[in-house]
Amino acid sequence: MEGRRAEPGGGGAGASRGANVRVLKRNMKRSASKNCLSQKCSLATREREWLREDLNRGCFYIYGTDHGSSAPDLHVVLCTLDTEASEICECEGTECLYIQLNGDLVRRLEPEERPLHIIYRYLSDLGFRDTTRIQEEAAHSDLSCMIRFYSEKPSSVEQQDRILLSGVFNVRKGKLQLHKWAERQVVLCGTSLIVSSVKDCQTGKVHILPLVGGKIEDVKRKPHCLAFCSSEAQAPTYHVSFDSAAEYQRWQRQATKVVSQRLSTVDLSCQSLEELPEHLFYCQDVTSLNLRHNFLQINSPGGVSSLCRFSQLKVLNLSHNKLGDLPHELCQISTLTELNVSCNGLTDLPPQVGQLLCLQTLNLDGNSLTSLPEELGSLQQLTSLSLAFNDLTSFPAVFQNLTSVEKLCLAGNRVEFVNLQTLASMTHVKAVDLRMNHLTQVVGSPEGINHVTHLDVRDNHLCALDLSCMGNLEQLHCERNQLKELTLCGFSLRALYAASNRLTSANVYLAPSLLYALDLSRNCLNSVPEWVCEARRLESLDLSWNSIAELPLRIMGSPSLRRLQIGHNQLRSLPCPPEAVPLETLDVQHNMLRHLPDSLFTVALNLRFLNASANVLETLPSMFSGEEVGTRLHALYLTNNQITDQYVPFLTIHANLRVLHLAYNQLETFPASKLNKLEFLEELNLSGNRLKSIPSTVSNCKHLHTLIAHSNRLSVFPEIFNLPLIQLVDLSCNNLVEIPAPESLPPVLHELDLKGNNDLVLDHQLHDIFSHIPILKLDNKPLPNADLPVPSVSWNHGLAEMSGQRNKLCVSSLAVGDFTDGVEALYGMFDGDKNEEVPRLLQCTMGDVLLEEMQQSDCDRTFMCHTFLVSHRTIK
Repeated sequence: MEGRRAEPGGGGAGASRGANVRVLKRNMKRSASKNCLSQKCSLATREREWLREDLNRGCFYIYGTDHGSSAPDLHVVLCTLDTEASEICECEGTECLYIQLNGDLVRRLEPEERPLHIIYRYLSDLGFRDTTRIQEEAAHSDLSCMIRFYSEKPSSVEQQDRILLSGVFNVRKGKLQLHKWAERQVVLCGTSLIVSSVKDCQTGKVHILPLVGGKIEDVKRKPHCLAFCSSEAQAPTYHVSFDSAAEYQRWQRQATKVVSQRLSTVDLSCQSLEELPEHLFYCQDVTSLNLRHNFLQINSPGGVSSLCRFSQLKVLNLSHNKLGDLPHELCQISTLTELNVSCNGLTDLPPQVGQLLCLQTLNLDGNSLTSLPEELGSLQQLTSLSLAFNDLTSFPAVFQNLTSVEKLCLAGNRVEFVNLQTLASMTHVKAVDLRMNHLTQVVGSPEGINHVTHLDVRDNHLCALDLSCMGNLEQLHCERNQLKELTLCGFSLRALYAASNRLTSANVYLAPSLLYALDLSRNCLNSVPEWVCEARRLESLDLSWNSIAELPLRIMGSPSLRRLQIGHNQLRSLPCPPEAVPLETLDVQHNMLRHLPDSLFTVALNLRFLNASANVLETLPSMFSGEEVGTRLHALYLTNNQITDQYVPFLTIHANLRVLHLAYNQLETFPASKLNKLEFLEELNLSGNRLKSIPSTVSNCKHLHTLIAHSNRLSVFPEIFNLPLIQLVDLSCNNLVEIPAPESLPPVLHELDLKGNNDLVLDHQLHDIFSHIPILKLDNKPLPNADLPVPSVSWNHGLAEMSGQRNKLCVSSLAVGDFTDGVEALYGMFDGDKNEEVPRLLQCTMGDVLLEEMQQSDCDRTFMCHTFLVSHRTIK
């Protein structure tokens, strides 16, 4: 073990800063993964004892130079929580340390940062609380897969410099024979050929030959030799002799591309750069430079201040660089048309920003700006200015001078109060974005504001909103506020989104004849506002999650409405449209409907989606006069209703159905001839009924990929092994006894659920066949030939879908003979009133079915009752 010990100052390990630092050099073998080490801990007994003496002590690993050797340069550092990076660098003889978290960018540690403190905080954020455990975890080398320290920056120079090819070759300058050949470093970078002496390639004289528009010629007198010629006058010619034919061809192919193209766009984003490589500044053709997500310094030789050396730069992205300040040297790039300095912690802008007269787009999002300089008003070509997520508290006054900017974006700032009179003088502003501020009040203007067409005040704290002064408002977003009052002018209104408020009414003066989209969901409406019926161009209407008891006929019979969502209300009936309507989507789930309009499928011929789950439907609409004309319906959700067998034949008019959900109804049979007509079915859910079998004609539904029929009384395994596209089959909680062995499994069958079938036992042959299914769910039971008896289990668990959703809840199946024990178990789970809590749980999904069965004196004790009893945890 080699190492050196530095003990600046005495005292204990945690007494003072830098009390103990010890660097141990290790040669550790890597595992199959290049980034992981096979040895858990490389500390000797004496070193581990040193750590145990004080919980403020610890160790971490520093990776040094690794040139592909099997023994990487690895140092183990013993130090304390107070040891700074500068002290560790002094002990290790390096200038700085670098850190990489979770494989993300590599950044340089500041001298005052404490590496061991970073590790301990990282482990604490992962959930470790015990200090001793944190110390142990930090000593494991496999932690370096998530948090890693380097003594040198592990980055690729080729990627940073735009180097296409490089190498050391014999070079002759000029075409005359009197010039001598000499060994030189040759680099093809961007659109230039860079030639320098091998000895002083970094500090000596560098020759740069622009290749755009030049020529690449083959030198016939010398094998594997190319002549590089520039299009510039008086430019020299360089002959380069390559070592092999492969090298010669590679350079010729790449250089030919460079000559014919202009590589004006450079992307160096996410490269952990602290400064730009010097070679990049030789490429004067650069017009677009992306430096997003780096650690660029401002005043270093290749830092942000040096970007003014690019004479043709038009687009510059410096976002996510933690600059802190915007250097005024950037304002000298007079050619800039687009500048992005978002997420840099800027607190102000320099006055020199007014010199960027060609600037058209300026992105200042995600900073800490509290004001804007007056000089910004000089940018008359600026058309886009984004100020989202700063610390502004009001409209910047400079906006009055930025006459080309049409959108005022202040989302995510600290605006609490808005006087619309302020907008009166900003006649060029058409859209105002005030999302996610602290707005509590918006005061109207005595004079009309007719230039604002789009307003967004989502996610604020508004209780009332009066925008009647905005006569030309076309679109309003005010979702997720606390609005009780909303007043608008409907003259130009085209879209209104006011979901998740407390509206009991909404006032729109002048009929909104242009309105095409309206969302008033999740409010407190008792009725549909009258002005909604006047919107003759309305295409999409969402009134779900309100308390509406009646839907006007003019809504249902609208000549333009294509999407109607009115679920989770108190509707008892739907009006019957007198003539054809263009409705394509109808969502009426979670109401109190006993029937749907008889002529629904006759007048709504374009209906493709219908969700009527969680109602009390007893009948289904059919086509008039026994017509066999099929509908265009693709998805039909009727889960949790009271539909019986006699209405199944009405489903055959929907021959184009792709999705059919009939779970939790009162079905006992499903006629084979009717299922045979639904040949395009892709998803079928028949769970929670009383089916004893699924028709054999299910094998004709060649497009079926999902079959869910849990919680029935199935005793015969359905014929699903001939379905070529079947992926998921859920037959849990049934009465299956045996499964016929198939010749082969469907090629894409991914999941088969057979849990909760108490009498089902698979033989060895079926076990072998089903072992190829990725997700196979079976109860753990002994095979038929086993000598051990099968224990009696009161509770069995499976999975059941929620009504109208693909979410699943835990299902318990309870034998009637064990009913008393099961109820007592429930009483032990809940401390509530025995007369209220448990019966409510028993009835939560199956209505009165379960209790009725329990109360029958001659009840069959083997009858299985399925109900949601245990888990309310949703499994996606």
